[in-house]
Amino acid sequence: MISTQLPQLLRPRALGPGDLVVVAALSGPLDARYAPDLRRAVAEIERMGFRVRLAPLLEAGRRRWWSAARPEEIAEEFNGLLRDPEVRAIVAHDGGQTVFGYLDLIDFDAIRADPKPILGYSDISLLHLVLHARTGLVGFHADVATPGLGGHWQRVSAARRDELGKLYATLLTGTEPLGALPTGPSWECWRPGRAEGPLIGGVINRVVLAQATPFALPLERFDGAVLFWEELGGQASHVWTYLHILRHSGVLDRIGGMVVGVPQAIDGLGSPDGPPNLAEIVLDVLGDRDIPVLGNVDIGHAGPNLPMPLGIRAALDAQKRTLSLLEPAVRPRTDG
Repeated sequence: MISTQLPQLLRPRALGPGDLVVVAALSGPLDARYAPDLRRAVAEIERMGFRVRLAPLLEAGRRRWWSAARPEEIAEEFNGLLRDPEVRAIVAHDGGQTVFGYLDLIDFDAIRADPKPILGYSDISLLHLVLHARTGLVGFHADVATPGLGGHWQRVSAARRDELGKLYATLLTGTEPLGALPTGPSWECWRPGRAEGPLIGGVINRVVLAQATPFALPLERFDGAVLFWEELGGQASHVWTYLHILRHSGVLDRIGGMVVGVPQAIDGLGSPDGPPNLAEIVLDVLGDRDIPVLGNVDIGHAGPNLPMPLGIRAALDAQKRTLSLLEPAVRPRTDG
C-alpha cells in the first residue's frame, strides 16, 4: 500500500559560482539539426556562472523509437546524476514521451539524501509532479535546454535574455524570496481575485495523467494551491475535457487560484466559425467557483518560460496581473 502522507517540502541546496550543472536527455532524443541550439544553451548556463557537462545519452542522432534511449537506460543515467555529489543541478535538454516509462525506476532515496534542482517542462513536468508527490522536492518548471535556452531565448531581445538569465540564476542561488515575477504584455485577468498558496502544475495532460497513477499527488496537496498549467497541440475540446477531469477528481474544488500559460498549436481555439477562446473554456468549466484566474502567462511551449518552482508559496492577484514568489526555492548551502 502506497502511503498518502504528505512529505514535507524538500528544497535543494543553493548553487554557488562554478557549481556543476548537467544537461541530460531525460525524455526525447537530440536531433542533429538542433546541436547548435544545445551549444547555445550551454553558453547561457555558463553565463549564469555555472560549469556545464553533457550527460552521455545526450548524443546527437541517438534514439530509440521516440526516446533518447530505453527507459531503463535513461533511469540509470538519471539515478547516477542524482547520486553524484559533484552534480548540483540537472537541466533536461527537451521534453518528449518517455518519463512515464521509468517512474518506477527512480531512486527516490537519492533525492531525499541530496535534493538537486531539476529544470524542464512538458514531459519533464510529469517528473516534477511525481518527485514532489513522493519526496516533497521543489521541481523547477522552467525552460529546457535545447528548444528553450538555446532556441526561444535566442529570439528575444538581449535585454530580455539578460533578465531571464538573472532571474534563473537568482532563483537557483538566492535564499531570499524572489518576489514579483516580471509581468508580460500578454497577461490577462480572466477572473479577478487574489490567492496565496503553493504552486502546483505543469502541462495539463501530464497533470491529469499523473493523477491516474500510483504516483499521484494526494488531493490534499491541492488545498489552497495556485494551479498553473499550459498545453501544446491537440484540440480545444481536449483542454475542456482535461479541466473537467480535474473537476470530477475534486482538484478544482480545492485550489485557491489558477495561472494559465500561453497556448501553443491547439486546434479549434477562436477560429472564424466561432469556437471558444481559452478563457471561455476555462471559465465554462470553473462555473461559479470564485477563484482568480490569470491567463496567457509566460509559461509553457510558447516560450521563453518564467520559472515556476513547485511547492513554493506564491501570491496571485489576477486583476493587478501580478504573480509573486513568497519563499525561496532553495535552502542555504550551509544547511545539510
